[in-house]
Amino acid sequence: MTLEGKTFHPRRRTGIFILKILLIFSGLFFNACSEPEEQLIDIRGEAQGTYYAIKYLADSEVLTKNDFDAIFAKIDSSLSTYQSYSLITKFNREDSLITKDPLFIEMLRESAKVYHQSNGAFDPTVMPLVRAWGFGPEGKEYVADQPLDSIMKLVGWDKLIIDYLPDGSLLLKKSIKGMQLDFNAIAQGYASDLIAEALEKKGIKNYLVDSGGELLAKGHNNKGEIWSIGIDRPEENAIDRQLIAVFKLDNKAVATSGNYRKFYIKDGVKYSHTISPTLGMPVEHSLLSATVITDTCAMADAYATALMVMGLDKSIAFIEALPHAEAYLVFSDSEGKFKSYQSTGLAGMIKENE
Repeated sequence: MTLEGKTFHPRRRTGIFILKILLIFSGLFFNACSEPEEQLIDIRGEAQGTYYAIKYLADSEVLTKNDFDAIFAKIDSSLSTYQSYSLITKFNREDSLITKDPLFIEMLRESAKVYHQSNGAFDPTVMPLVRAWGFGPEGKEYVADQPLDSIMKLVGWDKLIIDYLPDGSLLLKKSIKGMQLDFNAIAQGYASDLIAEALEKKGIKNYLVDSGGELLAKGHNNKGEIWSIGIDRPEENAIDRQLIAVFKLDNKAVATSGNYRKFYIKDGVKYSHTISPTLGMPVEHSLLSATVITDTCAMADAYATALMVMGLDKSIAFIEALPHAEAYLVFSDSEGKFKSYQSTGLAGMIKENE
């Protein structure tokens, strides 16, 4: 018996078999290479006496609300003057502190930088004045039990003694008993930086972080567009939020400081929460809000505070001379009407609402 009469073609059958295998593997390769469709993850919560809102694009919820709450809890334990157990509260109660806490050390470094750049307009040793004028944890009312000039002796970054020890620890000492620190004007922005860092470690490349109005954005939203940011109209006691301007935040951080929300009125006099470290008084000038755009949210936060202390003219001079930072300033003219100033680098970026 021979095989010649059979309709059996081993090479052709083998070719078909190989073709099927190739098709199967190409399908598997295609499925492996095509990324799952990203969705918008939107997580909101409360922290540091205010809100937070975090949006990012991913194929699943790689970071949850519990993860973000844990970051804020870590910040509170280090930098919050409202927490009795925090590291900064411990220093404010005592005469010195030795720590390796990276958050506390980073805030000291960044604060020193802005203090020197702003000629003292930004100064975290302002805490005794903040408490005296009623904007500390105690409440809103002038509560100073000693003359203002005596309180002023406790203020001044140059009165802090900072030493780095051989083991990597930092030794912080007070040259005058009674000095206190307040990182609230930089720590909220720093919170946004830390959250962005956590997202980056998970490979997230498109996100918008908002920690109480201090924002950091990267990439695009779920429509493929650069994140759009609004700047509040600086009106006191506004019932509905209104925007005075909008712009695109492209891989940058932004923070706004203003005197139109945090203030109190006593005996017909308005006291704003922005305290001048050099004058010892709440500021009084035409500048209503300062929005700063730069690389990190901590620095944007600190710069915005410094501008609010400086006032309009000094702020313009400062921001125009400052590299890698831009500002949008809202002020009132002699007739009480809103006016604005955009630093040179923002030309064409800000769209103002009429």
